Amino acid sequence: MDPFAPLENRRRGLRFRKFLDRMIRIASLAALAAGLGGMLWILYTVIDHGAGALGWDFLTEPSKPYGADHPGIANALLGTLLITFGAALMALPPALGAGIYLAEFGRGSRTAHWIRFSANVMMGVPSVLVGLFIYALWVVPTGKFSGFAGSLALAVIMFPVVMRTTEDILTMVPDALRESALALGMTRARAVCRIVCRAGRNGLVTGVLLAVARVSGETAPLLFTALWSDGWPTGYFREPTSNLPVLITEYATNSPFPEQHAAGWGAALVVMALILLLNIGCRVLFKEKKHV
Repeated sequence: MDPFAPLENRRRGLRFRKFLDRMIRIASLAALAAGLGGMLWILYTVIDHGAGALGWDFLTEPSKPYGADHPGIANALLGTLLITFGAALMALPPALGAGIYLAEFGRGSRTAHWIRFSANVMMGVPSVLVGLFIYALWVVPTGKFSGFAGSLALAVIMFPVVMRTTEDILTMVPDALRESALALGMTRARAVCRIVCRAGRNGLVTGVLLAVARVSGETAPLLFTALWSDGWPTGYFREPTSNLPVLITEYATNSPFPEQHAAGWGAALVVMALILLLNIGCRVLFKEKKHV
């Protein structure tokens, strides 16, 4: 503001800035309330429809055809854990290594630029296309749906997320730590592994867990790869494997029976609870400690 402007004009400008500040605060609070309200609405709806289906048999018995006694989701729960764990085993080591390379060794290189660009493109690819890609690459040549094929699809989705998260976390580590480690005689690789990665370990673990939570609820890739089964997931490499996302889809949309609709809502509640616990747990366990 011009200090030589008339006093009335300066007061008018100050009132306008205060008004604009209040309006932005109100808009921000309204956006926050809308987001929280939508999330609470979803939580309430899933709990309201799915809580009645929960029980000991529901969590310990396998899924069964309509009319069978004591149907459950235990096989689908185990299948989901198995498929997600397999995807993590395949995706995390190369994704973490690629993120370290982008942040530490190829930060300004052309190769790193194209790797980063490709990862950004992969993050925007719809998951159904990833499932179709693995279907054509693995399921059609082998002639078998399997939990392993589902893990491949989820690993493709998880890889760019973990890689970019790793790069972002490591670039936030102060360069003074790198310089101090090198000044003490450490090699570049040793400094990265022992100093830089350790300094950013909380962010790295949080990023990994959030990526796992994201893919654990994917449905479209599993429809093309793991498919579905009412049996226990014993044929991970050679047979269709039961999983919660496809069970929810089949029960909620393809079944005409109210009992299976209720089971679908119960399975959705279990998935939601697992993802919420994973997100909240990783944030609590790896929360940065504030030193006074």
